[in-house]
Amino acid sequence: MHFSTTVLSPDELALREELRDFLATELPEGLPGLGMANSHNRDFSKKLAARGWIGMAIPEEYGGHSRTAVDRFIVTEELLSAGAPISAHFVADRQTAPTLLRFGTEEQRRWFLPRIAAGELAFALGMSEPDAGSDLASVRTTATRDGDGWVLNGTKVWTSGAHLCDYFVVLCRTSPAEDRHEGLSQLIVDLHAPGVTISPIPFLNGKHHFNQVVLDQVFVPDERVLGEVGSGWHQVTSELAYERSGPDRFLSPFTLLRALVAEQEAGHLSDDVAGAVGTLVAEFWSIRQLSLHVARTIDDGGAPAVEAALVKDIGTRFEQKAVELVRKVVDAEVTPDQGTVFEQLLAEAVLTSPTFTLRGGTTEVLRSIAAKGIR
Repeated sequence: MHFSTTVLSPDELALREELRDFLATELPEGLPGLGMANSHNRDFSKKLAARGWIGMAIPEEYGGHSRTAVDRFIVTEELLSAGAPISAHFVADRQTAPTLLRFGTEEQRRWFLPRIAAGELAFALGMSEPDAGSDLASVRTTATRDGDGWVLNGTKVWTSGAHLCDYFVVLCRTSPAEDRHEGLSQLIVDLHAPGVTISPIPFLNGKHHFNQVVLDQVFVPDERVLGEVGSGWHQVTSELAYERSGPDRFLSPFTLLRALVAEQEAGHLSDDVAGAVGTLVAEFWSIRQLSLHVARTIDDGGAPAVEAALVKDIGTRFEQKAVELVRKVVDAEVTPDQGTVFEQLLAEAVLTSPTFTLRGGTTEVLRSIAAKGIR
């Protein structure tokens, strides 16, 4: 496994400046977000889409812009570092669209992809289940053949944003198999279909982001089967690579760090704060180089799944370290929804940082993938 330094080209630097100019005038007012779980703002997503900044990697024939993985990295990095509200389009853009391009039917591509690129459709992920942890192969949700479709029954949990989304892609068992990695399939499910019940799993501060989704006799037509029946395990593990190496895996605490510096008296940092900021910025820059290398490798035709798993492991552990270090140097009691911008962000970060090393695969799972890849 090899990581090399990646330098942005003049065109890539120009794209970054264009983003910054846009955000200076179009970023909605309010508390900045912490990473990809920021607020759901479809109007803002549509403004980004109008500038060509959603669906950048989708081919033009499907309503996208045929841009590079590095271009998309730059856009994502700027949006996250500004705390922009991106959750309305993020999962669809990052994960669902590439999966449809790789495994979807032509009909699915032509229907879903232009709407994703326009910021019109929001997707959630239907992978995790009760009592399963990160063991996706232990899914108990089943789909039974019924005429020209499938009847879906089961429960999905930790389904981010399902109450605000239009569809989610469900991993389910479509046939019994001795090897539990076989007999799995993926279905594109309308979250407003009869039989779908979405219930909140609130954070400790009462905020609603996660959900439990119960599927009770939900009919899914054949045209909404994603990929081949029985190939779900291969597809979902390929899909996870899309969500493991981007800026969303190390930039969650960036707005917190920025607010900490901004609120220091007269712009002068105490020795403790200066030391913490210096440590975190140096580490952040190193991880950024690793992540940017993965994007450049994808553009060069590579498939850096192992590198992506390693970046996610390093990046999310860094995110948690950043929150703890900031909390330590300020030594303050904070309350959600009260205090300065920094204090509110710190309270939010303390509550949500435990999820950083869970979503997208636990630390143990990621290290297992990396270990197998470097034998």
